[in-house]
Amino acid sequence: MSSEPPEPTVPPEPTRQLLLRGQEGDEDAMRVVLQRHRRPLRKMIASRLDRAIAARVDASDVVQDVLWEASRRVDEFLANPGVSFQVWLRRLAHDRIIDMYRRHRGAARRSVDRERRLNGPVLGQSSVELLGQLRTDAPSPLEDAIRRELAQRFVTALEQLSEMDREVISMRHFEHMTNQEVAEALECSHATAGMRYLRALQRLRKVLKDMDVSHGRGEN
Repeated sequence: MSSEPPEPTVPPEPTRQLLLRGQEGDEDAMRVVLQRHRRPLRKMIASRLDRAIAARVDASDVVQDVLWEASRRVDEFLANPGVSFQVWLRRLAHDRIIDMYRRHRGAARRSVDRERRLNGPVLGQSSVELLGQLRTDAPSPLEDAIRRELAQRFVTALEQLSEMDREVISMRHFEHMTNQEVAEALECSHATAGMRYLRALQRLRKVLKDMDVSHGRGEN
């Protein structure tokens, strides 16, 4: 018994092409591209809101604000497409989160320490809290001090990586995105996304090793 061949799969329209159509006034094209990037953007924002802010602000509202700003500034992205649209959206989200901290904390100016944490992968949680997730029993004062030192070294090492390396590590480890989701966010193949992740980890390990050597922790 013969069966009809399956319908060929139509690949999704490239993001840049949709944005160009949106730039010309095609609202449907703009809606499609923004919806395509909504889910990974929400993961990023939700992972970077600390508990105090998250209790008062819904991540979905922040996503909506960022997407609205992106639609308003699409000309800016198309004129200088140095990164993927998703990475550009993450930059806008990063700036929006900093502004939220300023408003909700009543600060007249940005805190240098706060901005440094915001540039890290976990943003909403301290690195100490992240490391604390590895165990459930209460740490001793010594264990807590060790974790704090490790957390600071980890954040310092991440800050020495390129923006792309930081984003890939953040997507995989702190936003729990699959390799396929990362590939879609970066608009690259599954294999390329996997290779970028492996290379980012290799560079992170090298930075950590160099830091150990510079602090006398490495091998003689």
